[in-house]
Amino acid sequence: MKAFRILAINPGSTSTKIALYEDDRILGSQSQRYDLETLKAFPNVLDQRAMRLEVIHQVLKERGRPLAEIDAFVGRGGLTAPLDGGTYVVDDVMTADLLSGRWGVHAANLGGLLARDLAEEAGGKKAFIVDPVVVDELLPEARLSGHPAIERRSVFHALNQKAIARRAAADMGTTYDATHLIVAHLGGGISVGAHELGRVVDVNNALDGEGPFSPERAGSLPAGGLVRLAYSGGLTLDELLRKVTGSGGLVAHLGTNDLREVERRIDEGDGKAALVFRAMAYQVARQIGAEAAVLSGRVDAIVLTGGLAHSDRFVEAIRNRVDFIAPVLVYPGEDELKALAEGALRVLRGEEEAKLYRPHGD
Repeated sequence: MKAFRILAINPGSTSTKIALYEDDRILGSQSQRYDLETLKAFPNVLDQRAMRLEVIHQVLKERGRPLAEIDAFVGRGGLTAPLDGGTYVVDDVMTADLLSGRWGVHAANLGGLLARDLAEEAGGKKAFIVDPVVVDELLPEARLSGHPAIERRSVFHALNQKAIARRAAADMGTTYDATHLIVAHLGGGISVGAHELGRVVDVNNALDGEGPFSPERAGSLPAGGLVRLAYSGGLTLDELLRKVTGSGGLVAHLGTNDLREVERRIDEGDGKAALVFRAMAYQVARQIGAEAAVLSGRVDAIVLTGGLAHSDRFVEAIRNRVDFIAPVLVYPGEDELKALAEGALRVLRGEEEAKLYRPHGD
């Protein structure tokens, strides 16, 4: 079988990470960080496209990796229209949406753009994105909240959730599209998804206010209390959103987003830290139980992944509440570059068909 070389690109707010793979074997990687003074020269993150592209060229040149030897380029998916999971071709339609910021502007928008730039320079090679955060496969009934003015949205760690779900299914001797899984991504934000035969039919919006609280996010809050806080005076909209999405959770309760620091305090006898730790694990377990109901109790495995899954104490606190539902499998950390390369590889091998990006209503 032909071996494929794939360059994976993951732009963040202050860095660009790249890795070259031969099939699923990494040949080399590089993380380029940018100082704030450099970034201040650009009015918009999308204006950094040429600068970041040149950095990638420099790295490849230094490593002796000409574009011609690379079969495909894959970038982290940015803010696009809601779409099904899968690997998508970066074409004119997607490029226009990523550039316009029509669905939002984020450094991840550069992933598809940089992949396409490099693919074109390489002589018309393939450019893809894989499972962006806006993957939306929700059941119709999962979209409704208690008021028609507010619809539930699917915004979650789709890339890592789906990559780890595939890995767990393979380890179980089956395939992703033949399993019923609950996957909990445990990181700075926490998302818990019900994966039914290859589709995430329900998941909490991990971006701005659903599900368990996390190191930095407040999660679901009592609606009345949130409304009263909003109208209590003294808070701007941005300040209120910050309380929900950046300064909630562990940060709000304990002044840190580092679970290791929380565990250190627990070991020193800090009762408040112990209570907050147990509460976060409790809320994750409760969300897992809710997703089990979505799957009507047919759960082949519960999968824990993300950075917090490195904590044996946190994993056990969750496991003790949910292992009656299904076996608990643990895959600590995340590897977005590998997940991107795997998505492109499935297409190159003919195991999966690349999808075309076509927003509904266009």
